[in-house]
Amino acid sequence: MTDAQTPADRRLAAESLAANDPTGWFEPLYAEAAAGTSVVPWDRAEPNPLLADWLRDRALGSGVRGLVIGCGYGTDAEFVAAQGIRTTAFDISPTAIRGARARFPHSPVTYKVADLLRPPATWLGAFDLVVESITVQSLPPEVRATAIANIREFLAPGATLLVIADISTVPAPGPPWPLTAADIDSFADADVTPVRVERLPRADVPGLHRWRAEFHRAADNAPI
Repeated sequence: MTDAQTPADRRLAAESLAANDPTGWFEPLYAEAAAGTSVVPWDRAEPNPLLADWLRDRALGSGVRGLVIGCGYGTDAEFVAAQGIRTTAFDISPTAIRGARARFPHSPVTYKVADLLRPPATWLGAFDLVVESITVQSLPPEVRATAIANIREFLAPGATLLVIADISTVPAPGPPWPLTAADIDSFADADVTPVRVERLPRADVPGLHRWRAEFHRAADNAPI
């Protein structure tokens, strides 16, 4: 495949990884999309159906603090906020965040530019619901453990983590780098335990499946 035929995300990711910058390709991709020379392949007009179906079945109540990781243009974040959740959403790309604010000018979501590998200290232990949808799989395997550990740290006592990701079946050059069962297991630790891990079909790509995994962090007053 020539450079002209290589999808923009893989071309830019290859350049970024060659420069030892695992997250450096997101801003150039969104900048190219803003200029009309590329597209963001994961951008959708509707929220991820695995998120939407899961969240519609839950009455989380008012006052719940939610965090959406790698929000892009904000479609999932807007759906989370529409359920009455006080939502913060972030992306490493300033262009993506500007796009989200422009797309949803009257949004209740607090959109921020932030790096999952170096998150703001004020976010640690600050959220009752954390949504990680196909962001970790966009990072190369060598930084995956750091990303997953940081995601756990966002959880307040008693909080819920929802993880959605493509399922790894064969090694992939990436991006994306789909998650294995061991990757999903690694979201858990002594305080964060799996509630339900599902392999569900993708509505948009027949024959392919995604993980939907729910985890719970123990409350501070939980018995030892």
